[in-house]
Amino acid sequence: MRIRLIAIGHKMPEWVTAAWNDYTKRLPQYCSLELIEIPAEKRTKNSDISQLVLREGEKILREVSSSNRLVALEVKGQSWSTEKLSQQLNLWMQEGRNIDLIVGGPDGLSSVCLQKAEIKWSLSALTLPHPLVRIIVAEQIYRAVSLLQNHPYHR
Repeated sequence: MRIRLIAIGHKMPEWVTAAWNDYTKRLPQYCSLELIEIPAEKRTKNSDISQLVLREGEKILREVSSSNRLVALEVKGQSWSTEKLSQQLNLWMQEGRNIDLIVGGPDGLSSVCLQKAEIKWSLSALTLPHPLVRIIVAEQIYRAVSLLQNHPYHR
């Protein structure tokens, strides 16, 4: 199974890239995790935020594969335990579909992205900085796969 994290934002600090790479290297070959970065729209004090979010959403959707399951990372989405994520990954692997996880910019995902998503997943009710979201996603996917493999990492 191939999981792609399609995220608004680029030029992350080195510690973010290092953590992302560490977790993605740990994953088994049958479950790869790929990052697709999309630069955020330039924001000024006079920007029309709704238009910026809409344009960012269009860029995200251009990257999404129509054959993949679309999962939006959204604060108002379903909150899953690691065990529940592990069960979801197992189901998705059995279905044989790849996954596109989408993350909006500083002002969130467009309504079009949210409507197209099959699932809305919330990492936390807290507002998390985008660099941390990438690391949390990578770590939780690694943890969920480890749980499926009865690997001691999850303890």
